[in-house]
Amino acid sequence: MLRRIMEALARVMATLGGLVLTALIVMTCLSIFGRFLNGVLHSDLLDGTGLAIWLLSLGIGPINGDFELIEAGMAFTIFAFLPITQLRDGHAAVDIFTNMLGEGVNRVLSVLWATLFAAVLILIAWQLWQGTQAKMRYGETTYLIQFPIWWSYAAALVGAVLSALVGTYVALVRLTELATGTPIIASDGAEQ
Repeated sequence: MLRRIMEALARVMATLGGLVLTALIVMTCLSIFGRFLNGVLHSDLLDGTGLAIWLLSLGIGPINGDFELIEAGMAFTIFAFLPITQLRDGHAAVDIFTNMLGEGVNRVLSVLWATLFAAVLILIAWQLWQGTQAKMRYGETTYLIQFPIWWSYAAALVGAVLSALVGTYVALVRLTELATGTPIIASDGAEQ
């Protein structure tokens, strides 16, 4: 039951992360294309022509604040993908040495790494909470589009808290696996 809840939350966050990442990619492409068109419309060939003046009056150019939006969106996206990555044991691993150690040692190492990762995720979530509160208190905004910085902190905090929950769940599952000798979550995230 708990496994299904964690899986559902992780999938929802990954889907939201994918949607935000897609929107950021589209926005980046539009901004680059707008910057290119703006340069063409200001070129010696077209500068001052009726078409160039009309298109420039429509606002053809880069998207204002695109870097700020990408920065905020990527913070959310990274934390949105962490829960599913942790649940599926999808983090990069170099296991050339540990493969030679045997199953028992690898189970102990699995518990160690899962516990350490859960602790780090809890620390990150706590620090993001502190940062969100500080940004709210001071009312900081972005330079160009003036949206409150705490919004991006709060969005990333949602993913960080869920990552900490999933990380703690995985650490407890790995500890249970070590104690019982029965695999519960396969290394690819599938239920046993």
